Parts: sequence; C-alpha cells; structure tokens
Amino acid sequence: MNKHDGSSHGKAKLAGGINTQLSHLGRDPSEFHGFVNPPVVRASTVCFPDVESMEDTSEMRFTYGLHGTPTTDALCSAIDALERSAGTVLVPSGLAAVTLPILAVIEPGARLLVPDNVYGPTRRFCNETAAQWGIEVIYYDPLVGAGIAELMQGGGKPILFVEAPGSYTFEMPDLSAFLAAAKQVSAVTMIDNTWATPLLYQPIPAGFDFSIQAGTKYMGGHSDLLIGSISANEAFWPALKDTHRNLGLQAGTEEAYLTLRGLRTMNVRFERQERAALEMASWLQTQPFVTRVLHPGLPNDPGHALLKTHFGGRSSGLFGFELAGSLAQARILLNSLTLYGLGYSWGGFESLAVLAQISALRTVRPWDGGPLVRLSIGLEDVADLQADLLNGARAADLPVNV
Repeated sequence: MNKHDGSSHGKAKLAGGINTQLSHLGRDPSEFHGFVNPPVVRASTVCFPDVESMEDTSEMRFTYGLHGTPTTDALCSAIDALERSAGTVLVPSGLAAVTLPILAVIEPGARLLVPDNVYGPTRRFCNETAAQWGIEVIYYDPLVGAGIAELMQGGGKPILFVEAPGSYTFEMPDLSAFLAAAKQVSAVTMIDNTWATPLLYQPIPAGFDFSIQAGTKYMGGHSDLLIGSISANEAFWPALKDTHRNLGLQAGTEEAYLTLRGLRTMNVRFERQERAALEMASWLQTQPFVTRVLHPGLPNDPGHALLKTHFGGRSSGLFGFELAGSLAQARILLNSLTLYGLGYSWGGFESLAVLAQISALRTVRPWDGGPLVRLSIGLEDVADLQADLLNGARAADLPVNV
C-alpha cells in the first residue's frame, strides 16, 4: 500500500455543511495544475528514482497501481472524511465490500452472526465460502434486540454482521443494543450501511469496527459503475489494509473517478429521492392493491422509532410493499410498468422495481406474506411514478384508488 492510504491524503478534515463537504472533499486543485477534479490516472507500473527507493518504499507516495493512485486516494480521502474513519479501501463491488472485512478478521472456530434478512449474495458467501473454512454461521432475527447477547455466548470469536435496515423487508434493528452486547464479549462488529449512507448514519463514531458501502448505489448514483468501500476504526484499520493488499483487490480507476463525481451531487439526489419515496410510500398505503408498505420512514412502521433514534428519522429512496394479489398478478403488474426499470441495485437516477423472491432465503424469520415488490425511487416526477403503478395494477386486474 502507498504511505498515504486512507485519511492522510487531500482535504480529509474539511469543515462545513454536508453539501460543502461533498463539493470539496477528495480534491486539491493545487496538486494538479489548478484543475478542479483529480485526473483519471490509469496506472500499473511506478518507476522509482533509484534502487534504494525500491528497497525502502517508506518515502514513496505510490509504489504500484494496485496499491493506489491519485484517483483512488482522492476517493478514499473523501469517504474517510464522510465516515470519520481511520482508513478506507476500495474494492470492485458492493459484495466484495461485504466479504473483505469478514476475511480480515475470521479465524478457525469463529462464529459469524448474520441477520436472517441479509442481502442474498451475502448469505450465499456465508453458506458456500465461509462455511468451507470451518466458520460457524448463525442467522439471527434482525428484531432480536438485546437478545443478540445470548447468541454471542460460547464457542469461538464472535463476529457480528448487521444490515440496517434489511434491503428487501426493511426491518430496522436496534443498533445500540447490538453494539452494547458486542462490547461485552469483545465481538468484532461490521455493518452494511448502504441504505442509509454516511449522510444518515456514521457507523465508526457510533461504535462499529467496520462500515461497508456499495458505492454502486447512492455514491455513484448513475447506474454506470460497480464499486465498494470499507472503512475501519483505528483498531482494525491495519488488518483491513493488509487483507486488501494480500488479496490483490482494488477498484478500477474509472470507477473511482465516476464515484468521486457522483459524490458531488449525492446529498442533493438523496434528499430528493428520500422525499419522493416517502410520498410514494404514503400514497401506496391508500391503495387497495397494497396489503402493507415496508418503509421505516413511515410513522406507523414498526421500525420508525429506531429509525428516529439511529438515523434521525431520515430515510432513503428504497422500500417495499406487499401486494394484495397473486404472484401471477405481481408479474403482470411489473411487466406492465414503463417508467420503472426491472433491475437490481438502487440509488440511481432512474426508478427500479424488483419482484422479491425471499421465502427460500429465510430460516429464522420466515416471510409468510404475499408477493413482495421492492421499489427504488429515482428522480422522476412522483405523479408519473404513481400513474405508472396504477396502470400496472389495472393491467393485473387489481383494484385501485384514483
């Protein structure tokens, strides 16, 4: 790794409001002939001035493209400032951002606690890869609260993985209770914070050891890149940095540049999508083709109090609803949509819809409701998004209110 990994590069300590920070973090025109944005540095080989510098790289800012470039350093610096972390590394995807911190801390006999509503690929990694290394994977009810302490007792080193909220059914966990229980047994803690982003919640100051982001979503914001970031506290930054280096992982230069560009408008987009999603969710509660809406930002949602506690009552543009109809009708509804893309991911400028098939994934907290539709609300006008859903419901012969 180069000697300026993490928070030591750029304007990491910039003060001011969030929009001011997002406009200025991770860039220093004086370093690049006055140009506003750091350049895209496509690099592999770094030439050293002499053999002595190759033998002792402590004074070299960059040593090899895999270990960082001015472009990746700029993004790490910006994310460090947002996360208030000791260091950040970049990886090629959100899933890699989930798996890397687990790999950084697992040891034979460790017990990995994972929420039952976790992102499907994370569950696949736990079942198919972590299990091969003799790691005991324990799935827990995301609403277990202080009861998580009992699951941490006995056995090997506990590692607590959290997703807040669940990215399909949106249960909001009690993060304070989880952290208190983990502290009692010195468990390693990590959270996939992609739904909230550092705009709503900063896991490291709150007490988590690792904060995970799929930058593909809100940071990038334009559905044209794959990237992930992992930020760590002081205690776990060395392990994260070393594992990142040893696995040979690094995000692409173009992706880092595009993510930096996306950061400049992230809060503006996020606020717009938050408002639109809440308006959509409230409207869906009035529709007879909807059994219930799954959005912790709604005052009547079971997780709303915890959302207020941990995220200040703020929410993002991703939520779900249970359809009052059959699976066949759900397919017709989604196939009839014209404004919503049928695609995975979220946080882009365009709205997306997914028919979530989650029943087979749950082992502790089964899903026994009707068809589940997940919506990612983009930047379109809300009235148009509502009209598109109404047309889809009519095509599926479902009742609507106009």
